[in-house]
Formats: sequence, C-alpha cells, structure tokens
Amino acid sequence: MMVKNRQDAGAGIPQVGFAAPAGTPPGLEVIPMGSLRERARIRMGDGAFTRPHRPTFHHLMTLTQGTLRHTVDFTEYALEPGAWLWVRPGQVHQWGDLTGVEGTLLLFEQGFLDPATAAAARVDDPHAGVVQIPAGADREALDTAAAQVERHFLSLGRLPLDAHLAVLRHLLAVVVLNLAHLTNAAGNPVPEPGEAFVRFRAAVERNFARTRRLDDYAKMLGYSARTLSRACLADAGIGAKEFIDGRVLLEAKRMLAHGEQPASRIAANLGFSSATNFSKFFHQRTATSPIVFRAAVRGHTGTRH
Repeated sequence: MMVKNRQDAGAGIPQVGFAAPAGTPPGLEVIPMGSLRERARIRMGDGAFTRPHRPTFHHLMTLTQGTLRHTVDFTEYALEPGAWLWVRPGQVHQWGDLTGVEGTLLLFEQGFLDPATAAAARVDDPHAGVVQIPAGADREALDTAAAQVERHFLSLGRLPLDAHLAVLRHLLAVVVLNLAHLTNAAGNPVPEPGEAFVRFRAAVERNFARTRRLDDYAKMLGYSARTLSRACLADAGIGAKEFIDGRVLLEAKRMLAHGEQPASRIAANLGFSSATNFSKFFHQRTATSPIVFRAAVRGHTGTRH
C-alpha cells in the first residue's frame, strides 16, 4: 500500500494520502491480501501498519478466506469470507491481524471513477454502510468483478497505459455499482430511506458543527420537528436529536483521535460555547472524558459490531 503520511508518528492518527506505486496506473492500486500481509510483516517493527489512519482515499476490501477484525470509526467489525468492507475518505480505520486472511484490497482515489458512476454508486455518501454481505447472484457478480480488476491490474503492459486505465476504471465501476444496488434476502432491491430522512441527514451533515437544535433543522427543511423525529426513527432506528448528537460525537472522536488540538479548540470547531460544555456532552454519551478517549483510541480500543 503506497501512502504518504501527512502527520508525524506519535502526533495522533496520521492522515494518509494516496501515492500510486511506480509503474502502475495512477489513482488505483489492487493488493492481494497475501501481499498486504507481507507488507504488514515488514512494517511491524515500527508499528506503522497497525496504527490507526485517516486516509484521503477509498479502501474497498473483500475476503475469500479467514476472519479479519477491522476497526472503522471506532467500531470493530468481524469480516468473514464473502463480506465487503468499504472505508471512505476521512474515516478513521485500523487493521487487525491478517494471519490466514485471503482476499483483495482495492485502493482508489476520489475522482478515479467517472462522475456518473460515482453518483450512481453513491461513492461519496458519508452514511453508506461500512460492511455489506452480498448473497446469491450478487455475491457471484462481485466475486467475478473483483477477480477481473485484480487480473487486469496485475497484467500491466498488455495494453497501452490509457487503454489499461480505462479498462480498470470500467471494471471498478462494475464492483461499486453492484455494491450500491444489492438485493435483499427476497431478491428485491434494498429499500431506499424516505425523502424526509434523506433531506434531514444531508442537512445534519452540512450543519452539525453550527447547530444541534432539532427545531433549527425543522425550520430550514420546512418540516415539523415531530415529522423529522418519526422519519429518523423509521429509517435510522433512533430519534432525530440523537442522530444529530451522534454525528457531532463522531466528529469529536475523529478530531480527538486525529490531532493534538486541545478540547477547547475542538469545542469551538463543533459549535460548543465552552470546553466545559463539550466535555459534559462527550462524557454523557461515552462515559469518559475527551482526553481519556484520545489516549485510549491511540491504544486501539473499539466497540465491536
């Protein structure tokens, strides 16, 4: 995995930028898990591989053998063969033990896919699921597509570079479009959330650092607070105010994990009137203080999923 750390080790979670390996098409790297395991073994001495990172590019991974525990945004996921995990830019993630794990890791930059594909596959959706487990025809299509991406990536030289890049872009599009349009157990498309919730969710993403008041969102969207609460409960399983607070809490965790800003600066960035109010908000929802959380996450503690 060719990366560039944008922050010194020990100064929090490094933000990692993409750097294509020499001699490969720009914007994409395909790594068999066996090769990744060897890289991890080489880097194990300095701890760089297993430390949490915040990449600026996509990690899309599928397993064919073994079990992997992978932490994304402070939640640990147990991945089995057939599962797909997608870490999007800006999310904090950390590798688990790769022993006995086989599969494929696809790394690609934002902008590698054409805009129409990116939109249709909701590539930049910050609310998309981290783990998906396709079945039946969906799994077969994705397994085939992933194998084709890997095969063509490793066959550089057979085609002119521009043609090779176009083939890889199209093959990756097959993967992400299939992932975005999985069917449920009955073979039907997975239901989309309702319009009210989608609009509310997008408004929270834009404004969570400016306001945490449900009435403000109701006013800006033209809904009643009760309507937003019902919509959020139906589509997210939690109340609207809890959804807002959860988004603020996630960003607080990312900021605490990623850098060295004091709690007072993070509080101000997230719209709190004081560090005291921010600490109270954080403690009520995590049963720990921001400083204790910062120390703990750098020692890798994540909730399991």
